[in-house]
Amino acid sequence: MEKLAPGTKWKWMGLLTVVTPLIIASFYSVVGGWSIGYLWKSLTLSFSASSLEDSTLVFATFSSSVWGPLICFVLFLAINCIIVLAGVRKGIEKFSNFTMYFLFALIVVIMLYSLSLDGSKAGVDYLVKPDFHNLTPKVFSSAMGQSFFSLSLGVGTILTYSSYAHDEGKLVSIAAGTAGFDLIFAVIAGFAIMPAVFAAGISPGQGPGLIFSTLPYIFAKMGLTSPWISALVSILFFLMILVAAVSSCISMIEVGVAYLIEQHGFTRRGAVLLLFFGMLGLGALCSLSFGPLADVHIFGVSIFSFCDMLTSNYLMTFGGLLFVIFAGWKMDKEEVRRQLTNGASGTFASRIFGFEYFLIRYVSPLVIFAIFLTNLAS
Repeated sequence: MEKLAPGTKWKWMGLLTVVTPLIIASFYSVVGGWSIGYLWKSLTLSFSASSLEDSTLVFATFSSSVWGPLICFVLFLAINCIIVLAGVRKGIEKFSNFTMYFLFALIVVIMLYSLSLDGSKAGVDYLVKPDFHNLTPKVFSSAMGQSFFSLSLGVGTILTYSSYAHDEGKLVSIAAGTAGFDLIFAVIAGFAIMPAVFAAGISPGQGPGLIFSTLPYIFAKMGLTSPWISALVSILFFLMILVAAVSSCISMIEVGVAYLIEQHGFTRRGAVLLLFFGMLGLGALCSLSFGPLADVHIFGVSIFSFCDMLTSNYLMTFGGLLFVIFAGWKMDKEEVRRQLTNGASGTFASRIFGFEYFLIRYVSPLVIFAIFLTNLAS
């Protein structure tokens, strides 16, 4: 931002896109730690919930304890930092290249098993038959807000990753592919989870509790015929959650590492260590906010919920709004054209540039501003 708009205040937007993903990575690592804890429970055949209430109580007891979640959180954060420490090609790229295929295979296996369960058709109907009475402006706003988190929009992750791309890289194709595969994964994940939820006769309105409260109960019910089936499906599922969480978290940590290396002359090791201890402090507070620090509130919510609300509802959408305003109104139009078309003419990217530029200047700011106002009012 400082190079593109020297002598202006836009550099503070650049700093915002560094701070936001590091806050997200801190509390996100707490949830990543839970996935390690539940993977361990799966490996040790520790799921024995006889009812949904028992399963919910197990999660509440686990998340509110001190040392179990903290140890899992530190382990998850350390795994991410080790991958980032290895660098872009040897660490992040190698991990992503392998795990994306692995993750895709895992989620397809779980989807096929979920669809094979008795009563799964109700879950399929729930996903594919829309209730148009529920399609309110709030629902659309929530969906677009979710896309910000899912695609890491409005923070520095895409900015940092794209800076590693070759100049010949076709940004329009890469962006379309990223959004497309994100959508495919989301749909498959829906078919992997919801049919199993309905097959167990459980309400789908559990929210995030589905993963750590409801699904373990479903896995335990599978074990009524064979405990090994329950254990295998549970292991695969939480392994999938862990891999997906790591692949997301390393992208957020890399933003801070790149900033410290390029702007302040840190070595990669020094940058990773500094961020590790910084996120360790904030993440520990978020983890303890489910237990010993549960009574500590910021604006009426727990430390964990405050960090989640601050980044997801405000900082990400505000960052996205600043990005499109900068690209549409501050940057030179020909520079934007060159980045999106690779300076070529007659290509698909060059033919749709006028439409893209119209969206960037006029449509995107209005849509993002609407999301921001909706989050502000809710």
